Formats: sequence, C-alpha cells, structure tokens
Amino acid sequence: MLEVTPFGEGWVLEYEGHALPAAVPGCVHTDLLAAGVIPDPFLGRNETEVAWVGRRAWTYTTTLDARSEHERTDLVFDGLDTAAEITLDGRLLGRTRNMHRSYRFDVTGLRGRLAVRFASAYTEAAAVRDRLGGRPAAYAEPYQYIRKMACSFGWDWGPTLVTAGIWRPARLEHWSAARIRRVRPVVTVEAGVGVVELSVDVERTGAGAGLGIEVRVGGRTARAPVEGASGTVRVQVPDVRLWWPRGYGEQPLYEVELSLVQQGGVADSWRRRVGFRTVELDRRPDGHGTGFTFAVNGERMFARGVNWIPDDVFPSRVTRDRYRERLGRAAAAGVDLVRVWGGGIYESEDFYDACDELGLLVWQDFPFACAAYPEEQPLRGEVEAEARENVVRLMPHPSLALWNGNNENLWGFRDWGWEERLAGESWGEGYYLGLLPRVVAESDPTRPYTAGSPWSGSWERHPNDPAHGTHHSWEVWNRADYDDYRREVPRFVAEFGWQAPPAYATLRRALPGEVLAADSPGVLHHQKADDGNGKLRRGLERHFVFPAADFDRWHYLTQVNQARAVAAGIEHWRSHWPVCAGTVVWQLNDCWPVTSWAAIDGDGREKPLWHELRRLYADRLLSLQVRAGGLVSALVNQSAQAWRGRLALRRMTVEGAVVGGAEVAVVAGARAVAVVEVPRELRPDGAKEFLVADADGGAAGRLRAWYFPVPDREIPYPEPEFEVALAPGAVTVTARTLVRDLLLQADRLDPAARADRGLVTLLPGERVTIGVTGWKTPDVAAARAALYCVEPSR
Repeated sequence: MLEVTPFGEGWVLEYEGHALPAAVPGCVHTDLLAAGVIPDPFLGRNETEVAWVGRRAWTYTTTLDARSEHERTDLVFDGLDTAAEITLDGRLLGRTRNMHRSYRFDVTGLRGRLAVRFASAYTEAAAVRDRLGGRPAAYAEPYQYIRKMACSFGWDWGPTLVTAGIWRPARLEHWSAARIRRVRPVVTVEAGVGVVELSVDVERTGAGAGLGIEVRVGGRTARAPVEGASGTVRVQVPDVRLWWPRGYGEQPLYEVELSLVQQGGVADSWRRRVGFRTVELDRRPDGHGTGFTFAVNGERMFARGVNWIPDDVFPSRVTRDRYRERLGRAAAAGVDLVRVWGGGIYESEDFYDACDELGLLVWQDFPFACAAYPEEQPLRGEVEAEARENVVRLMPHPSLALWNGNNENLWGFRDWGWEERLAGESWGEGYYLGLLPRVVAESDPTRPYTAGSPWSGSWERHPNDPAHGTHHSWEVWNRADYDDYRREVPRFVAEFGWQAPPAYATLRRALPGEVLAADSPGVLHHQKADDGNGKLRRGLERHFVFPAADFDRWHYLTQVNQARAVAAGIEHWRSHWPVCAGTVVWQLNDCWPVTSWAAIDGDGREKPLWHELRRLYADRLLSLQVRAGGLVSALVNQSAQAWRGRLALRRMTVEGAVVGGAEVAVVAGARAVAVVEVPRELRPDGAKEFLVADADGGAAGRLRAWYFPVPDREIPYPEPEFEVALAPGAVTVTARTLVRDLLLQADRLDPAARADRGLVTLLPGERVTIGVTGWKTPDVAAARAALYCVEPSR
C-alpha cells in the first residue's frame, strides 16, 4: 500500500548567513515576518519597505532521507512559487516555472541536503519577456510572462508583494509495484440514475501483471482490469439524490472509493466526494440578443453571484476553516454563485469542498487577467500542463459549474489599444479559443466553457456587448452615477461594483497612530485604484454634500454610497429576469486592509454592503423603480412558490405625514417577476416627499422599498431624533423622526464586536433591534456615538 510521509517539518530559509525557521506550506514573506526580519507589510506603508523581498533569490533547505522498504519513493510538491531549482547535495533533481502545478521527483533511496532555490519572479519574467518580446497589460508589472498568481504583483485593490516559496504541502510517497497517477471522474445523471465513470492512469515500477481497479459509490461496486497503464470503470447508482445550488434543494454528496488492487491486496487508493447533477449554459440567440443562463438539473436560474479574489496576498495562510467561514458568509448573504477570478489561483480542495457543502456554484477562471499573454514556449507548454492537471483535479466537485478562459483579455484586445501595439504578435487568443476549450472538451465534457469574461460569443460583436453573453459594467463606477446602471439590461453582469473603505477598526489596526483622514498618507496608500478617492468623492457629491473635514462622516457616507450603488444595479437587473440572468458583484472579499469594492474587508469585517446583499439576494425582493417616465414596484420571486399578497403604498413627507396611500393585490409566480405600476397620484411631488412600499415576504417577513425622487443633498431632512436602549446582546433604536440609513458601526464599540444588520431606514415611531456580539462593556452613550445616519445638508 502506498505510504505518505508529510514533508513540511525541518525546513529553513537561508538569509544573510542565517538559517531562519521556515513553514511549509508558506512563503518567504511569512517566514521573514515570523523571524522579525521584516515588518508586517499590511500595516502603514510597510509594503514599500519590503519590496526588496520579491527582487532577490531565496533558498530553502532541509535534510532528506528517502530510504524505504518500498521499491520507489517520490518527493511531491503540491505547489512551488514559482521559478525553482531543486537539488540534492548539489545534484539537480529538476526545475519548475509554474505556481499552478504540482511536481514529483524520484528520490528512491536518496538522502542528503535538499535545496529548493527560487529565482526572483521578476528575474524569470524578464528573461521570458526578453525572449518573446513585450506585450501590453493593464499594469506595469510583468505578470503575463510567468505562470504565477498575477495579483501578487499588485492590483487596483491589492499590494505589490511578490512571493516565493513552497506554498502548498510537500510529502514523500513510498510505493511498490504500482500507484494511481491520475483519476478522471466523469459524473452524469441518466434518467434518474447516477453514473460515475472513472478513467484511471497508473504508474508501475515494472511490468507486473494482474492490476485491477475497484470502485464503490452509493452502495454499488464495479471492477475493471488495468491494461497497460490505464483502465476505465463505470458504476451506476439508481434513484440518486440530486445535488442542487442553495435555495433550490439539498446538497447530497456521495463518497467514491477507488482501489488499485494487485494479487488480492490494495496497492493504492483514491477517495473523493461527488454530487449528481447536470449543468448547462443556455446561450441561444433570442429577441434580446444572446443569452447566458445557467440551468442546473434543468432548472433555469438567475445567478446571485460574487467575485472571489485570493483571500490573502499570502495564500498559504488561508486555512480550511477560513475558507469555510468566508464562503459561509457568502451563502448567508444569499449568494449562490462564486466566480474565482482569473488574476488569482486555482484554489485548494478546501475551497471547493466548502462550496460543495454550501450549495455555491463555482465559476472558475483560468488564471489569465488584464494582459496580453505570449503563446510561445516556454509558456505554452506550462499553460497546457496546468490546465490539464487542474481541470482533472477539480472535476469531482459538483459545485464547479463553468470554466472561463480569462478575465477581460478579449475586451482588452479590442478596446485598450492592444491590437495596434501587438502588430500581429500572439496575445492569448489561441489559449482562449483553441487550447483551453480543447482541454475542457477532452477532459471534462460535462461542464460548459466560455472563452472569457466579458465575451459576446463572437468577434462579429463587441466583446463587451451587453446584449450578448457576459458583460462587465465599469463605466458607471469610473465615470458616471450609479443611477446609470438602470440604463441597460445586460444578459449577464459578470462584474460591477462600487468602492468603500474598510471598517473603522480595520483601518485603525492597519494605520496605527495615524490621524485618519480621507487623504491622509496611510489611507491613500491603502487605496490602490487609479483616482480611487477622486471617484469616491465624485460619487458622493452627486448625492451628498462632501464632508471635506469630517473623516467619520466621509467613512460612513462612502459605505452608504457603496451599498446604494450595488442595490441600484441588482434591483434593476433582477427585475428584468429572464432577459438578465445573473449578477456577479465585484467583489466579496479582500486580501489585505484596503479601500476597495469588497463586501467583507481584509480583516474579515462586513461592510454595510454585505448586509445589503442579504436583502438584494434574498429569494424575494421588493423595489421601486423609474421606468419609461413612470414609477413601478417590482416584486422578484426566486422561490419555488408563488408570491401572493397585498402591496401597501404610502406617499409621505419627510416630516412623517401620509399624503396618499393604496393597497394593491399582487401575484408573482414561482421563479418569476411581477411589475406593478404605481398610481400617478401616489408619485412623490418635490424634494419633501417620498414613497414607501411594504409587502409580506412570507418566511422573509415584511419587505420594504423606498423611493426618494431627488438626491439626499436636496432633501430637507429633519434633524434625526431617536432613542437608544440596551438589552443583553442588543441595541434598540426608536425613531422620533424620519431616520434614513441608520447604521450601528459595532467595531467602534469594540474591535471584536459585530452587528447583525446594516443600513435601516425608520419612519417616525418605528423601532429596530440590532443584535450585537463581542461587546464586552455595553454602554448607552457608546452605542449612540457608534450610530450614524443621513443628516440634513449643511
């Protein structure tokens, strides 16, 4: 039987004549940080002080003893970051140049000093660039010349911390006669019967005969011989329980146990969990253009998505529990699809295991983003090898629903001046329209592939045409007001978003001792977007008087604006189902403390946007919208039951008077949308009036929507008045006036404190109870000081 020995202990990192203790898995930065050699690059402006780390070579060493009673011993690295030379007592074992692959070296019977020397990623990338010629990119870093996590070179939300190291686990595998080299599982459903077909490749130490494979799943067993170096076994599971995305059904998982047998004994084994389901992508043309609709088990769905970036710029620090916690919060916010963005990595098994269990569909980008990528060697061979390995590695996961060729590169070629600059040089098209779809078709035929995001499906159309395929909506954040989201109905919005700073306690920890201001040095350093603070300001000034000298108001209002902006888009697009079939918010998470588009900041604290997503992505959503000069209420029902009830409409003044009202019977069918025209006499007249809509959302309780016809800066709000009371684990606020977008910033009470809700608007006499955890010393005055709301313009 194959035996595994973990190989993560006893490593050292060589530095200036010293042997520093090294963690495997880990990276140079985390080892230097643990040894006190560098400051925490997440704090202050330390990022710039440690830039030298990424520009020099590093060597890890340990003692290897591969003696064993087995015929063969392999040294296996699940991930090396990135350009490495592996030697034993000076003898070369091999070289690597791809962070996204695993590596195996025959070390049978060997012992001695093992060294893994990493060249600087800059040095490796420069050598490839010099060999193949320069290519354009969105950033001035050389990430397209090396198969490495692109965002370690920095992004418009991330620091430039170019890593090196043994970033995934290492081990010794001892085996005799034969081992399982690869298992490719094709899982399908045929007339209610689950089918698992396993194509198994084996490696032998010799020409021994009598190998077979045996598989057990769902109480069924099947066997097949191994002929030469491969074998195929197929097992059928009758009356299989289907795996569904969250909100559509349960997520049953079946254990698959495969054994490689020889002469009655087990030489090696392979175990995974699978789920039985079908997934299709409907891209048929229709009267609106070309669709992009996911269908799971035949059920068409509006995808409620978020974009995922690496959860730490040092990904070896992301544990199984951290994945589960972060993705659990995505599910708690109503998310049913997570897009793994192309400037990051193929995530670990822990990520996909969590998605399997939580019912989160995964849209997986291949790691290409915002650059022209050379298609010549040595990169082409690396791209194919990593694609073939990772496609097969991730195939067991029922959550995996889509392979995507790249992020924004097809768009960049057409719109960002690349075509002229490239002058016929390769740039990645051959990957996205040739190599990668071929790999997916050959290895993973049950899942759809799309060439890129955005992608209209054909060069005959603009790549980012909103009427065809996937669309990235960035003109609004960059140049317009978020009301402009309502100007179009894309078929599938794969990226859009609005920035806001992280939670106050996150900023306070990241910028110790700094007097916080919107333009203070540390705050600006932790803002990586081009003109990011300028866009935040212009976005605010369209709705509020800019609080130039008040950091706390700036911090609060920018978070309000982020939540409102994303709400404007999702409310509009969800109400146009089935023409629009999905929104994928940029972004769920951050990789360090930074002002960004994230709903959960770099310290894991929810912004108001996260709480707003819980409303926006609920099965039932109520909104008020302007359409074709009129005002409508849209009732979005993504549940399996019809939504029947009464819609209450009240036209009110900011002083709290009701000047008109009506009740309307409404019905929104299952997985459908109902649009109700608001009577003309209930439409607000002038800045002092607004409309409020209430409906019974069933299990979700009362749902409410608001419509204010003018920006906040033009509304004559009364001075907000409210009372605050405390109970164990709760803060209750009772409004005496209209209180708009009330927010308890719980982290101002205690860095460990959390509130269970975000922004809430109260009419006079209404109250809200906010659950609070982690607050050790409750105090009414402190609670009142941590409550913020919209105030009259001054």
